Parts: sequence; C-alpha cells; structure tokens
Amino acid sequence: MNNYTENYIQTDEFPQQYIRNKENTVEGYPKLQKLMDLKEQQVVTHSTKAYGCRMNVDKMTPYLKKWLAEDGLNFDVVMIGCLSENQFLYPVLRSLPIDKLISKPGFLFIWASSTKINELSRYLNEEIVTKKFRRSEELIFIPVDKDSCFYPGMANGTDESLLDKMQWHCWMCITGTVRRATDGHLIHCNVDTDLILENETPISSTDSENTFESQTQTQKDSNSKHSSIFKKNNNCVPSEIYKIAENFSTATRRLHIIPGRTGLNMPVRLRKGWVIMSPDVMLNNFKPKEYIKETEQLLNLPEDPEIEKLRPKSPVQKPKYKNSAH
Repeated sequence: MNNYTENYIQTDEFPQQYIRNKENTVEGYPKLQKLMDLKEQQVVTHSTKAYGCRMNVDKMTPYLKKWLAEDGLNFDVVMIGCLSENQFLYPVLRSLPIDKLISKPGFLFIWASSTKINELSRYLNEEIVTKKFRRSEELIFIPVDKDSCFYPGMANGTDESLLDKMQWHCWMCITGTVRRATDGHLIHCNVDTDLILENETPISSTDSENTFESQTQTQKDSNSKHSSIFKKNNNCVPSEIYKIAENFSTATRRLHIIPGRTGLNMPVRLRKGWVIMSPDVMLNNFKPKEYIKETEQLLNLPEDPEIEKLRPKSPVQKPKYKNSAH
C-alpha cells in the first residue's frame, strides 16, 4: 500500500499536502522557469483590459446570441464553469450557442466537480456536440485539504466511502483543425501538466489586488464595507486555471462563463485578457464594440524567439517514401 494512502486513513491528512513544489512546480528546472516567466510576461503585455459582464444565468444565452447577431462577436477561447458546486451546468450548456460563439480553430474548457461529471459527459457525448468538437485533454484540479475554499463538499455529503471525491475535472475540446507539430503560432503544447495542485498560500492574491486596482474609485467607495471581506478571500477561479488556457492558446479573445451564483465568500474577480460573464462578477463594464476594436489589431500573441527556443515542441513527421523497385 502506498505510504501516503495509509497515512491518510490513519491521520485524515491528504497526500498532496506533502508535495514540496506545489507553489512552484518548475522549481529546479531553470529553463522551464524562464519559459513560464516569459509566457506570463507576454500574456500580460498583450492582454486586453479586464472586462466583466454581470448577467443572471437565465439571461446569458439571449445576450450571447445578441452579441453574435448584432455585433458578429466570437471568441477563440471559451471557458465554462468555476470551482463552485452551485452551477447550472447542463441546462446552460444545452442552450448556449457554443459552436457559433467559438471561432475555428477554437478551444473550449469546461470545469465540473465529481458530482457534475456525468452531466458533462452526457453533454459531450451528444451527437450535435461530437460533430463540432473533439475532446483533447482532461485536466484535474486538486484542493490542498478539506479547509480549502475549493473543496467540493457536496460531492461527499451523502457518500459513506472511505475516500473523498475532492478533484475538479475539466475537458478541453477543440473545434476546427490544429496540429501541435506545425501550428506553433496558434498553440503551445506541453508547457503545463494536466494536473493542478492548489497552493497552500491564497491562489489568487496577486490577481485580487490587480482586480481592485482596475475598479473605479467610486465603486471602491460604494463597496468599502465589503472590500475588507473580498481581500481576505480567494477568487472562485484559481489563477492557475486561467494560466492553463493562456499558456496553451496564443489567442487573445477569451470568454469565461460562470453559470451560477458564487456569493460574497467566493467573489468573481476580473482578469486582464478575459471577458468574464457571471451573476456576481465584481465589475460590469463590457461593451461589445469597444472589445472588438481593442482585439482586432492582435488576434494572436506575436511570436517570441526566446519562447520558441525554450518551449517543448512535437517533432515534425518526415514524409514517407516508398522504395522503388529495381
């Protein structure tokens, strides 16, 4: 038996608490560290300003259809869901015009807890979805322990199993044609792993400060009685989840849809380079025409020679030649 598994049974301490490089997964690998730093700097430099679209769940689909019909607006990266159990995942997925909302090639990330994974699988197995999207990768996020704000308590509420279902799942799907060996201007593969571990320090502390700086002084004053509460809490979306999408796709048009309320204890903070649609997003400043004007000059991040030198690449297959008969 694995020692950490036995230790969990005896002490109720999760094995991931003993992983030493949770805060910096590339510790001891200077080239990977430099690659991560360069990627982060590039994304920040070429990101749009942070946009929020405050919208009740039942209004999301009509508004998205309005963006498509009136503004011709679509995105290259769409993320749906966050690390909250209170999400109307399946009905929202069924109603969203996802195939029209995402450009080709485009990338779809859908997050769900263990209790929602059957709903997610049911949706992805529907014929109308399989014709337009293909599953590429499954990503996993694991909270550090039961005290984490990302611990999916509802997944274990009625389960008498000895083991806890604490992971969050994400299916990454692709529409259109993209090849990892030849389309380096569109995707950067193998920069991150498919397993994300929560840091013991607040995951989104840096992003939280950036979020507050992006709000107007008037909004800060009007929400002053809540600001101290917000600063003490995490984002309902760990920054690592955003970074996975940012590191993989070079596209600059990114949309995040959160189909459910998260409440004051799990605020929906803004992030540069993303349009975040949620009933509880902290700032409501999205204007389609302004966004289109801001993104039309740079749809993909420019190629960086240093990043190209450092990032992992898939080998280009050599053409096969048939031996001629003599």
